Amino acid sequence: MSKIRIWHNPRCSKSRQGLEYLTERGCEVDIFEYSTDEIDAAELAHIIEMSDQPLVDFIRTGEPEYRELGVDEKTITVREFAEIAARHPKLLQRPIVIKDGKAIIARPTDRIDGIL
Repeated sequence: MSKIRIWHNPRCSKSRQGLEYLTERGCEVDIFEYSTDEIDAAELAHIIEMSDQPLVDFIRTGEPEYRELGVDEKTITVREFAEIAARHPKLLQRPIVIKDGKAIIARPTDRIDGIL
């Protein structure tokens, strides 16, 4: 089984559930704690683009920063959002699971099965 990377926030219950889901299935997991480690905006843009999900799925629209920054999920580009999320990681939905050139937002957790 190839290695899986998870963009993880240990303070988030959904992210913890995603990590647990992977480890229970015996997956070798590379954990990137995007809330404390520096986000590379170009890498994030690439991850979003390789998913089959719309950009809005990656945006936490309920966060105060979303309103404060005036982000508009209907008009923002992937690159623009990646630059903003690199500076404001709370805006990034989690967890993001990546394997073999595919990426998903693992909400609900069983969506991970689609890339295992």
